[in-house]
Amino acid sequence: QIDYTGTEPSSPCNKCLNVSWDSTPPCTCTINFTLEHPFESNVFMYYGLSNFYQNHRRYVKSRDDSQLNGDNSSLLNPSKECEPYRTNEDKPIAPCGAIANSMFNDTLKLYRIDNDTRTPITLIKKGIAWWTDKNVKFRNPTGDGNNLTALFQGTTKPVNWPKPVYMLDPAEPDNNGFINEDFIVWMRTAALPTFRKLYRLIERKNNLQPTLQAGKYSLDIAYNYPVHSFDGRKRMILSTISWMGGKNPFLGIAYITVGSICFFLGVVLLFIHHKYGNRNTSADIPN
Repeated sequence: QIDYTGTEPSSPCNKCLNVSWDSTPPCTCTINFTLEHPFESNVFMYYGLSNFYQNHRRYVKSRDDSQLNGDNSSLLNPSKECEPYRTNEDKPIAPCGAIANSMFNDTLKLYRIDNDTRTPITLIKKGIAWWTDKNVKFRNPTGDGNNLTALFQGTTKPVNWPKPVYMLDPAEPDNNGFINEDFIVWMRTAALPTFRKLYRLIERKNNLQPTLQAGKYSLDIAYNYPVHSFDGRKRMILSTISWMGGKNPFLGIAYITVGSICFFLGVVLLFIHHKYGNRNTSADIPN
């Protein structure tokens, strides 16, 4: 886990701390780190945010699911739930709402350092979203041809976005527009203010060698996402999974805590029942 918020003066990303959404060119920084142990199986790269309340009621409601499902009428007439990110300069915003407007847009690149030579690690950007989201909940508008520029004509980009939704991934037509997987992952809101979301996949290519060998690595960051104004933090996480799934201590801690409370209350209630439950509470009523 690498924290690259840059609040510490010694951090390479400190120069980017007060970056704005539309900084041109984007502020860049590089953080070097060492993996003490190799990662044997497929590796999952996440970005993590802290003190970011995606569970706020108005924030969660600030979206138009019909628009995201490719409904042409909702594309040009978004839901009022998206206010104040429904229109801009008298044009409907696509995608509308506060969730889409605050989409994470840092760019992360990973390199292995071997004898002062940097070798890029292949990061796979497809396959990170849920199948149901990619193929059912999120669809692009329909019309004549597959030209997304024409299909989104008459709309404008979210206020904080540097480019419109149909240019999120111009190189991959099946990963562009509303079905862009980075966008889909962001739109599934988190339940807690400290969360992480899947960013990229690193697939194991050789069964004889680990996916990521122990050694020196560097993380190149295009620092676009401002978090300092709300005392947030950003981090990059590398993780693998076992046959039991990924490491997530929250559920275990929650189950143990709730179970302990229930056991304690059970003992207390049992004591009260044995001490006071056999008393004759019926009063003799005189004739």
